[in-house]
Amino acid sequence: MKPSENNNLASQLTLQANVLTDIMLSIFRLNARLLGKGDQLVAPLNLTSARWQVIGAIALAGQPLTAPQIADAMGITRQGVQKQLNRAQGEGLIEMYANPRHERSPLYDLSKTGRKAYNEASILQAEWAKALVRGESLTDLNSTLNLLITLEANLESTPLPS
Repeated sequence: MKPSENNNLASQLTLQANVLTDIMLSIFRLNARLLGKGDQLVAPLNLTSARWQVIGAIALAGQPLTAPQIADAMGITRQGVQKQLNRAQGEGLIEMYANPRHERSPLYDLSKTGRKAYNEASILQAEWAKALVRGESLTDLNSTLNLLITLEANLESTPLPS
């Protein structure tokens, strides 16, 4: 490779890294806004975004989960999940069961009240999502999803610089 080609490649990678940094910052801001608006959306159901996220992980799994499994599914800390599980249990949204595979890591499942709250939140979320994507192309949405999935996979497989 010629030195000029090497410089062009380095410049291109720098530009791409700068755009990725802007994407990361946008994702941070988007996440904060999603949580805030999510809190407003599910407040009438006596939920918060954090609790909705935890009961959603259980609902989407279709089976009881441990706190670490919920944390892994939702990309949040086990401690944060445990805090929400304790609150959700106190509010009658979930039930705790002994885990035959791990004595110190109980299983959590939605109660009837929790399933109802999740279903009602899902209806609200579906309407909200339709409003958010109005005017956006399916091609752009799919491209964005594919890029985010790729970046997430790259985060798992790319070592941090030393």
